[in-house]
Amino acid sequence: QVQLVESGGALVQAGGSLSLSCTASGRSFSSTTMGWFRQAPGKEREFVATISRSGGSTYYADSVKGRFTISRDNAKNTVYLQMNSLKPEDTAVYYCAGSIFSYSSSRYYTEQGKYNFWGQGTQVTVSS
Repeated sequence: QVQLVESGGALVQAGGSLSLSCTASGRSFSSTTMGWFRQAPGKEREFVATISRSGGSTYYADSVKGRFTISRDNAKNTVYLQMNSLKPEDTAVYYCAGSIFSYSSSRYYTEQGKYNFWGQGTQVTVSS
């Protein structure tokens, strides 16, 4: 089992930046592929970004590409999501997730069903 705890959510103005963190405990963090998802009010949860176990491979949703950066520090059991140039449509609850499955391509990790562990979420609100 892996326990995930997100932090860093806040209210920010459009154009601003915010950094989310997700700290893991339990299973070996370095053997877990990590991802970020988000769920806006009235919408389904959607993929944001994923990072491989070593951190050497990342993949992003088109809606955040070039604005968000996912990274990880395996020594600290933490994955990060740096969000720049935030837009009101980025408003959502952000969840981190961990996957013990091993796939050849990061594209597989865009699906929620590929993840075994989820955090409780942190609210990000972007005002216009």
